[in-house]
Amino acid sequence: MSSVSTTTIDQHIDTVLAPVADLFTQIIFYSISINSIDIPLIVLWLIIAAFSFTCYFGFLNITGLKHSVKIIKGDYSSPHDQGEVSHFQALTTALSGTVGLGNIAGVAIAISIGGPGATFWMMLAGLMGMSAKFLECALGVKYRQIDNKGIVRGGPMYYLSAGLSDLGHKKLGKGLAIFFAICCMTASLCGSNMLQANQAYSQFMVAFAQDSSFWQNRGWLFGLILATIIAVVIIGGIKNIAKVTSKIVPLMATIYLISALFIIFYHFEKVPSAFYLIFTEAFNPQGVVGGLIGVMIQGFKRATFSSEAGVGAAAIAHATARTNEPIREGYVALLEPFIDTVVICTITALVIVITGAYTSVDGVDGVALTSRAFASVIWWFPYLLSIAVLLFAISTMISWAYYGSIAWQYIMGTNKYLDLLYKCIFCTCTVIGASISLNSVIAISDSMFFSMAIANIVGLYMLAPMMKKELFSYNQKYRQ
Repeated sequence: MSSVSTTTIDQHIDTVLAPVADLFTQIIFYSISINSIDIPLIVLWLIIAAFSFTCYFGFLNITGLKHSVKIIKGDYSSPHDQGEVSHFQALTTALSGTVGLGNIAGVAIAISIGGPGATFWMMLAGLMGMSAKFLECALGVKYRQIDNKGIVRGGPMYYLSAGLSDLGHKKLGKGLAIFFAICCMTASLCGSNMLQANQAYSQFMVAFAQDSSFWQNRGWLFGLILATIIAVVIIGGIKNIAKVTSKIVPLMATIYLISALFIIFYHFEKVPSAFYLIFTEAFNPQGVVGGLIGVMIQGFKRATFSSEAGVGAAAIAHATARTNEPIREGYVALLEPFIDTVVICTITALVIVITGAYTSVDGVDGVALTSRAFASVIWWFPYLLSIAVLLFAISTMISWAYYGSIAWQYIMGTNKYLDLLYKCIFCTCTVIGASISLNSVIAISDSMFFSMAIANIVGLYMLAPMMKKELFSYNQKYRQ
């Protein structure tokens, strides 16, 4: 196919989706203006929820970390517990859906818009989000459904429907469950699928195809290869997905963190000043539209996209864990925002800040900005970043294909042919995602992703008192 016709395909896809992206953004990110600063209501919704659950559960995000590590080590595991995967596999499957381009592209976007100070608010949002993640994943196990073949289905659709029904709000619960399932399915197809494919292709072009005319404007071909890899994995179900992610997640994290830490140690003398800059600019940002409120919103927005705390999707993966104790899996889930946002996002931000890559954006955004920071130390580091990005993208898409399929099954029923149809649609969206502009991808993915929090957080508020009682009983039992 000629370069001209390929460009026409890519541009046509972008032209079709751009108006859709604008419409979704206007609806989901409806904003109120305070002192000429636009504040999206959905971001406030998430910030208030994260803060509320942190206080309500007595700062479990700090006091529960030690117990979380013990569970991951297998101290309380039993072969007789119900479920499909181990605590570690459930964690890595959920992490593969969060530890990804939100940590690389998302941090770069936050800093390029909100300055270094956005990093501080990302870290704070990650810490507060731990309690929300605990609650939704504990509920995911409590209200999961296990069929006669041992296949587990769980997540917000199930605890919204069954949990609120237990409280006497059957119609409300069912309505919220259907709304969440539709949002989750759409987010799976348009959000955490298309953005990953788009950024993977972007980094591939930066690292491997700068002088190659063949790959120019052939995002669709790159997406087609990526979709084929995804299809091979997701057709096998959660057990196959867990096996793959339990290997990919440690590998990709190791590659990325070793590279990033090398850069940090290379500029070790700049680390204290980088932390100082991050902290001071968090409260006194320079040259940022909206000032303090603007940088806070950017930090919280990208942190939520990275950690997914309050969104509810990770509960679908954690529901499959082998355990008879819902609270125990909630403790496991505490580690997700900590690893994802507090640790990895902070390391990414340090790389961007200490190398000074953020000071001259020049139209470079997303993963390309992080790549520039990597290349400033060793020229071939972007190749390592490209490998990490590709692994991040694949693992994230694998997890979200599973999340979306569970939401699809909740709406359409558990028919294997319909499930296969969904997976084919998912792979088609992978091709589209690699073909369109970053602006359209971010707008669609953000809108659909954040829309899940609307129904999920309503349910969390209503079910939190019940889970607080179960937390108290669980802690009493294990203290004795």
